[in-house]
Amino acid sequence: MDTYHLYLSVAHLLGYDLYGQISESTWLSEAPYAALLYPGQRETIARFWRRHSSRRSLIQKWHFNEILDRLEDASHGILSRIHWQDYDLVGLSICFGQLTSALYFIRHLKKTAPEIKVVVGGSACAGDLGRSLLGLFSEIDFVISGEGELPLVHLIKELSHSDGRRKTEPLPGLFDRNDSSESDPQAFSQLPELDQLPMPDYRDYFSLINTLEPEKVFIPKLPMEISRGCWWGKNLGGKAHRGCAFCNLNLQWQGYRAKSQEKVVKELNALTDEYQTLSVSFMDNLLPSKDLKGLFDKVAQMRKDLRLFAEIRATTSMNDLSAMADAGMREVQVGIEALSTRLLKKIRKGTSAIQNLEIMKNCESPRLPNLNSNIILEFPGSDQMDVEETLANLEFTLPFRPLKGIPFWLGYGSPVWQDPKSYGLRRVHNHPFYSKLFPPEILRGLKLIMQGYHGGLRHQQRLWRPVKRRLEAWKTAYSQLHQDPGSDPILSYQDGGNFLIIRQRRYGADDMTHRLKGTSRKIYLFCEKHRSISQILTRFPGFGEEKVRPFLHMMVEKRLVFREGERYLSLAVPIRGWNLR
Repeated sequence: MDTYHLYLSVAHLLGYDLYGQISESTWLSEAPYAALLYPGQRETIARFWRRHSSRRSLIQKWHFNEILDRLEDASHGILSRIHWQDYDLVGLSICFGQLTSALYFIRHLKKTAPEIKVVVGGSACAGDLGRSLLGLFSEIDFVISGEGELPLVHLIKELSHSDGRRKTEPLPGLFDRNDSSESDPQAFSQLPELDQLPMPDYRDYFSLINTLEPEKVFIPKLPMEISRGCWWGKNLGGKAHRGCAFCNLNLQWQGYRAKSQEKVVKELNALTDEYQTLSVSFMDNLLPSKDLKGLFDKVAQMRKDLRLFAEIRATTSMNDLSAMADAGMREVQVGIEALSTRLLKKIRKGTSAIQNLEIMKNCESPRLPNLNSNIILEFPGSDQMDVEETLANLEFTLPFRPLKGIPFWLGYGSPVWQDPKSYGLRRVHNHPFYSKLFPPEILRGLKLIMQGYHGGLRHQQRLWRPVKRRLEAWKTAYSQLHQDPGSDPILSYQDGGNFLIIRQRRYGADDMTHRLKGTSRKIYLFCEKHRSISQILTRFPGFGEEKVRPFLHMMVEKRLVFREGERYLSLAVPIRGWNLR
């Protein structure tokens, strides 16, 4: 079996920087190969391209037709170097931004080797999405829906014992062009235990890198799995869906499974040894909820200078974050999504604004992982009160890394898509941008992962404009306050044992310092984790409510403490990253 990393070859021939800017956008990623697939759409796609690439400086240096010519030459060169006639089965993964390119490569390899069988899989092929591809594109022979290992092994065994003309024996999650039966599109075949998986084999990828010119060689980040699925989004009793309302990332999984800690550590150690790289991205939708500290304590014992990335929930504790940092976690993507508790309930995140601010603050500490997160704008059903709460809470976020505002997009299969009326949507359909990429006769039969809808979109866009402006101002202020290398956190403290000095760096104004003594210092440090007023009064009974409330109110007024209802969170971080556990 051979593995060909076609996208790496395309990036090399197109240029890494240009490829990078294109690949950052799902729509720009689809447009060039759509124009090569459907020449009759080229002018429409070119206008679409110019509109959506206007803010990308590198892309603007190129005429769309020049990019197409370069891309077509690169793709034909890649395809011509592979002897497709030597293979009985070719498989391609199709995820975000890869549909038109996959279809392009499939069309051309089928022209070269008509007898070859083609199977596709990936997140864009789950369930009815995959069935629609099989129904519209005759070059595709099989679709794997969901996890791929068991269906792919089954398919290979079936093809090795047949002449390739009869239908394969059915297996949940494997769609066969020759099978007219209506099997359940939501049924999967997946491994019960992830520890059964062999270690990933990236030798072909690294062999390809080593064939590049010296100036094009790079050391990549290794992708690695700890788990599959989402423990927050699991089904309860097969009925109630508990997960985030906007999310469709788990269309291809049933339930949540995780590797054992021993398997994770052994695999991480072996992969970094084998490929001589120390940067690893955990590709999980969400790291396991249990004993993260235990896992990353074991990783730290490897004594390797790792550079790790992972996605975590906002409820991840300081102890877990600190253990992750000790193991080499440099960046985390946190599911913030909103700064309004009212809106978070509509989104079904299961978190609150004060929890989001707490992890944002924790990740601002000098030695903890950097935070990379988004805030969803224009969520269907959000209202003026959600926006006002968001704006009020944004007054307290300046000290922390800015969130990126992402307009809501409707994902096929997400809870909002499944129950649109509950969110004020009248009709759902393929996203209108697809009409620029595909001919109408193709688009009518396709079911695609990004959906559009009717119902309040323009109202939502107007509603969230003030938040967009505030996010831009936050980004500018944070950047300016950190323009000097090695600058301190924007809001930090030094602990003197019986007194505390808080430094508050301000954008466009003089810095301020605040000194807290005695019990005031103790209360501030006690609220490094959000605390209720009853917890504070119980912890400091001698101070008295008549003193505690005015003190906390003053701290909130100075933007040194965040308040949500009767809960309080201190916002300053230790300047040297001490006292993290």
